[in-house]
Amino acid sequence: MRQIAAPELVRSRRLLIGYFAGLGVVMAVWGARMPAVQNAAEVSTAGLALVLLAAAFGMVGGLQAGGRLARPARLPVLLTGGAVALAACLAVLGFCRSLESLLAAAFVFGVAHGVLDVAANAAAVRCQDAHGHPIMGRLHASYSLGALLGAALAAATAHTSHAVLFAAVAACAAAAAGATTRLTRTVASPALEPIHHGAALGSNGQRGLSRRRLWLLGALAAATLLGEGAAADWAAVHLHDLGATAATSAAAYGFYSAAMAAGRLAGDRLTARFGALAVVRTGAALAALGFATGLAGSTIAFALLGWTALGLGLSVTIPSLITAAGIGGPRAVATVAVTGYVGLLAGPALIGALATVTALPIALLLPALLAGAVVALAPKAMEKLTP
Repeated sequence: MRQIAAPELVRSRRLLIGYFAGLGVVMAVWGARMPAVQNAAEVSTAGLALVLLAAAFGMVGGLQAGGRLARPARLPVLLTGGAVALAACLAVLGFCRSLESLLAAAFVFGVAHGVLDVAANAAAVRCQDAHGHPIMGRLHASYSLGALLGAALAAATAHTSHAVLFAAVAACAAAAAGATTRLTRTVASPALEPIHHGAALGSNGQRGLSRRRLWLLGALAAATLLGEGAAADWAAVHLHDLGATAATSAAAYGFYSAAMAAGRLAGDRLTARFGALAVVRTGAALAALGFATGLAGSTIAFALLGWTALGLGLSVTIPSLITAAGIGGPRAVATVAVTGYVGLLAGPALIGALATVTALPIALLLPALLAGAVVALAPKAMEKLTP
């Protein structure tokens, strides 16, 4: 296997860490200050739901477009262009004062997010292959850490105009993307040839993934990201229903996010030692059993432990699934990402619907059951595709 010079490879890895972290900051700032956006535009809850739906549709379109465009030679343009476009849209969102303008800006924001997501993950697969050992967990951990930083920044500037915050974050993100434009060329280096395992070869000898295996990877991504959506939208509500204070309720998602970041930071070493399949199955088993136990405990302490276990257990799944999909190229990465985001977007609503006919703790068993499905189906999806 050919490798590029070590210093250049290190710079590529650091560049991608910056891109993932920056994406986490932008998305956290947008999400945390959404109530201010809603108030400034005088949009109802139903109107805000439409704005989020527009962003979701835009992201799906961006993921699909990114999958078609993300050839190695185009990655530098997609990284820089996607980052600048995402930053510009964030700034525009801060000044929207009507539902119509929010819908338009949110849609383009979603498109830019989708394109950048695919480009960053496609570049990450190439960079990991050039390293010759797992680094995907570290890269995704930087997104989690960036999100924590963005949430903290939004909280610290709670009394500042959201438009000013969005503009400041957008300016920093765009400046950073512009300053690293030349460096992005390293991720398109011909020396970063992806490693293709024999199992990934089709019957005609072409490199790629079978349709069945590709959609199975996507289904596992959806099952995993449904848990992430549940944590983002229902963790605080779950704790509140148990009688927790507002601060403790808000901390539940923080426990989940911190556990996920820690798991991803350790995930590369564990994957290198035990293999991706073993780590994913062990983590999913921890998520299923730990979260179910937390729900059954019916106390605040058990609930916090349950959300922590869910974050820690699922932390390595998405990086490993992206790595496996990377064998099929950027389009395969985009397919898995699109399918995964269906779980992220639809999961909270599905849990809410189940909670109306049962009870929230019972409805929240869904992420635990799906984590169990990951344990059972991961061998069929990942065997011989990951080290």
